Amino acid sequence: MSSVITFDVTLFRQQFPAFANNPPYSDAMLQMYWDMATCYIDDSTTTPSQLNGTCRQLAINQMTAHLAQISVIIANNGQNNGIPKIINESTVDKISVSLTPPPFGTSEWRWWLNTTPYGQMLLSLLDVTSVGGFYFGALPETLAFRRVGGIFI
Repeated sequence: MSSVITFDVTLFRQQFPAFANNPPYSDAMLQMYWDMATCYIDDSTTTPSQLNGTCRQLAINQMTAHLAQISVIIANNGQNNGIPKIINESTVDKISVSLTPPPFGTSEWRWWLNTTPYGQMLLSLLDVTSVGGFYFGALPETLAFRRVGGIFI
């Protein structure tokens, strides 16, 4: 039987005090972001993962906070204080400026998570819990180019 982690709004507001104000961040709104976060991080406790128990709850909460913060950035026309922008190109007449995203990582996933402090915390948690990589499959040879005994596939 599959069990699922449920959203605990009280715990979430304790972990992330920036979302403690009820009027801007209603329980229903945070539940919506939680539901979105479960699209990125599985909320099932039976899924094989090195991210279990309270760590999985924390990871989903961090993703929820990240998505809520991203919505604030979008509402402010992309203004995200604290995230450095690199000026790539500029012109003086008619004032045109082109910005390059900061080089936080090599992938778009890492860059997107690095756009908020909550995403940075989540990225650190995922990096720590995935040391050695994730393993899915019945036999260790499913991820190898050789079968057990050294025979090539």
